[in-house]
Amino acid sequence: SLCAAGEPNLSYQELKDLKKANILHIDVRERWEIDRFGKIPESINIPLGELMEALQMDPMEFKEQYNQKMPSKSDPVVFSCLAGTRSKQALAFAMSLGFS
Repeated sequence: SLCAAGEPNLSYQELKDLKKANILHIDVRERWEIDRFGKIPESINIPLGELMEALQMDPMEFKEQYNQKMPSKSDPVVFSCLAGTRSKQALAFAMSLGFS
């Protein structure tokens, strides 16, 4: 299940369309889930337990750790997980840090 502030639930096709617009897709599943079920193309994996810290990192440190430019507070970001619960938590975390 996928989550974004403007649209709490996105379909797979909506995500594909958003990815064409250079949206940052953060998969908040655990690393073992990625290993077992596979990586979603063009997503970055930041397990939910690391997300708060990751979104507050120095941008250089974020790039070094996740091999991706750190999103600004106004950049479009989509969170995903397996069932939708963690992506909703991730969205709440991000919004609590000032992400729109």
